[in-house]
Amino acid sequence: MATMSSWFAAAMAFLQAYPEILVSFACFIFFYLYCQAFRRSSLPVNWPLIGMLPGLLLNLCRIHQWLYGLLQETGCTLWFRGPWFLGFNYLVTCDPANLQHIFNTHFSNYPKGEEFLQILDILGDGIFNSDGEAWKKQRMRAHGLISDRRFRAFVACASRDKVEKGLVPLLDEIARRGTVVDLQDVFLRLTFDMTSYLVFGVDPCCLSIGFPTIPFARAMDDAMSAIFIRHVIPPAGWKLMRWLSIGEEKKLATAWKVIDDFIAECVAEKKKLKSLKHEKDGEEQKSDLLSAYINDDEEEEQAHKFLRDTAVNFMLAGRDTTGAGLAWFFWLLSKNPAVEFKILEELKSIIQKEERSSSDCLTMFDSEELSKLVYLHATLCESLRLFPPVPFEHKAAVQPQVLPSGHRVEQGTKILVSLYSIGRTERIWGKDCMEFRPERWITEKGRVRHEPSYKFLSFNSGPRTCLGKEVAFTQMKAVVAAMVYNFQVEVLEGHVVEPKLSIIMQMKNDLKVRIKRRAHV
Repeated sequence: MATMSSWFAAAMAFLQAYPEILVSFACFIFFYLYCQAFRRSSLPVNWPLIGMLPGLLLNLCRIHQWLYGLLQETGCTLWFRGPWFLGFNYLVTCDPANLQHIFNTHFSNYPKGEEFLQILDILGDGIFNSDGEAWKKQRMRAHGLISDRRFRAFVACASRDKVEKGLVPLLDEIARRGTVVDLQDVFLRLTFDMTSYLVFGVDPCCLSIGFPTIPFARAMDDAMSAIFIRHVIPPAGWKLMRWLSIGEEKKLATAWKVIDDFIAECVAEKKKLKSLKHEKDGEEQKSDLLSAYINDDEEEEQAHKFLRDTAVNFMLAGRDTTGAGLAWFFWLLSKNPAVEFKILEELKSIIQKEERSSSDCLTMFDSEELSKLVYLHATLCESLRLFPPVPFEHKAAVQPQVLPSGHRVEQGTKILVSLYSIGRTERIWGKDCMEFRPERWITEKGRVRHEPSYKFLSFNSGPRTCLGKEVAFTQMKAVVAAMVYNFQVEVLEGHVVEPKLSIIMQMKNDLKVRIKRRAHV
């Protein structure tokens, strides 16, 4: 308290000594509010020298809704002008014609760009950050592993096992106690365990009734929040914070070390197991991704960096995105009981008692039968449309071009794609674009409707379409089916849900719910 008082006193003394600073700041705020109040346009003022940065900072807490409003006013594409001397200009778009041009037709002209690599430096040279030949080699290798029949079977088995032995017993215990639980935390713990097992072959048992603190999981959350700040302030700003080791950059540096230590331990353990040549004949080969990537022939230092970068990329792709997606799904479901009823009816239609695995009246479902459920798949797509787990995509132009919207991009122009806005744009999804309506994903013949990836960008688009798309759907369907059939989820009345400031679309205030066992007649 004394420290705060002395700081405040020093600040007041400074302002008294230099009152012109206070007057200047007050005038700036006055003129900004005046301009915003009397302008017909809601576009932020493009101030001399500092550009539109003040408007961005004032709307940072609601950046997704703010950008959506601006894009609707400007016809789905706008120029954001930052401070002229800091290289903080962006072309922001959600125009489907532009997206088709950037992600598909002229894919080679729009890589991630050097600045994207700097912002996401914690991901190293992994598949998310890579461009060109390095990206092609990594994607080819990852595609071979993820599309392998044995790995798909491994995913299905591991997902069902974790739901049956981890998630369902935990929710049953919470229901029995009648306590309030943060469902988003439950899902992030679940997907952390699932992804750790798929990547490392290890279940850290983060999902348990004691809700233990897992340093690696917390470090990933801290890193994603810090990286978001890098997106909304000029590079010189966050680089200065990194040099001074303050604020979010200090938090990121700490998280980085925790992440590296965890992965180094996992890699060392894998190599130790692989070096044991006296394994029993016929022992099942490990199917996790890290085991498949380990190559003793590579140079030690180079191999370790590659494994580290690959592991971080897979963990981000599997844990954060799927966990956040499930949280938004159940929030939407709580607001749309008619949709929940239809999912429940579809699940009931496949129940066959003689083949049904159950424990204490809790019913489980296999991935093969869930893959045939059209409405379940449609509800997941609809949820991902409205709340894409990764709300932004970055690109940078290599050569000058004119986009279909008529906007000209020069070499090095940075492009920001708002996936949140894409799902809410009437010209893309129709007049009911703001509604949660799974039926839009079902054809007249009762099949799942295919939508072009440049309209539905939750799994990226074009050559960079997410390789883990089917893995994510397998995991989400296993979770949703078991939860909807066995439990009722009630969001606490008055609980405010809004997006968190992060590069992953998580909930700022968590998702506080009560769980109840569902009584089937």
